[in-house]
Amino acid sequence: MDLSIYRCGYEKQCPLQIKQYESGGHYLFCYIISGSGVLRMEKEEACLHTISERMGFLIGPEEADRAEVVSDGVWDYVWVEFGGLRAEECARMSGLCREQPVYLPKEPMQGDELLESLIELLKSVEECPLRATGYLYIFVDCLIRTSRFRRPASEGQSSEEYVRGAIQYIKQNYYRHISVEELARQCWLDRSYFGKVFKSITGQSPQRFLIHFRMERAAAELKEGKAPIGDVGASVGYPNLLHFSRAFKGVYGMSPREYRQKNRGTQRTV
Repeated sequence: MDLSIYRCGYEKQCPLQIKQYESGGHYLFCYIISGSGVLRMEKEEACLHTISERMGFLIGPEEADRAEVVSDGVWDYVWVEFGGLRAEECARMSGLCREQPVYLPKEPMQGDELLESLIELLKSVEECPLRATGYLYIFVDCLIRTSRFRRPASEGQSSEEYVRGAIQYIKQNYYRHISVEELARQCWLDRSYFGKVFKSITGQSPQRFLIHFRMERAAAELKEGKAPIGDVGASVGYPNLLHFSRAFKGVYGMSPREYRQKNRGTQRTV
C-alpha cells in the first residue's frame, strides 16, 4: 500500500524510549502535548534538538537505533508508526529528516490541527480499523501541509513527475468518479497549485484532460466493440447516458451513436 499504519497510541510517561516503538523499517512520529527535553539523533553535539509541547519529531527507519530522547519530566504525547511505498516521499515533502527531525507548525493553530488529526486516527483504530488508513492519509497530509520545513515541489519531485503520476492515476482509474481534489491529494499538492502545474505541462486543466482521455477510450470502444452505448459510457465513468452523450459530443462534435454509425457504417446500435 502507499501508506500503512502499524501502531499508534497515547502515552504519559518518563522517559520516552524510542526503541520500544522500533518495528522494522517504519517511520515513527511523536507529537508532544506537554513536556520538554532533548532529542539526540547522533552522539555528536550538533545533533541535539530541544523539543517541548506543541512540537513533534519524526524518526526514520535508519535512525531508530541511534535516536534517543532525554526528557525533563513526565511527557504527555501521541505517536504513530507508519510505512508504505510512499512513506519516504511523504517524509521528504514534510522537510523532516535526520538533520531536521523536529516538527514545528507554520502557525500555532496548525499544531492543534495536527494533534486533532492524530486523535481522530487513534479513535478510528479503536472504533473502526477499516477507517484507520483513511485517517492516516489525513494525518500525513496535515503533517506535510503544516510543517514549517515543508519542501516546495522543486525540491521534491519535479513538476513533470507530479503530472506523470497524476496521468498514470487517471489511466488506472478513469472508469470511476475522480475529482481534481483526489488527483491533487495523490500528488500531495494543494488543489489550486496542482491545477496550475498540470496545465503548464499538458496545456489542459486536469478535468479537461480526464474528459478527453475518457472520450478517447469510449471512441475506441464505439469503433471496435459491440457493447450498447449506455454500457460504453458506464465503462468510462459516465453511468448517466445523457451526461455521457453531452461529454462525447463536446469532444468529437457528434453524439456517440453518430460516431459509431460514421465509423462502422449502418450497424444497428442500442
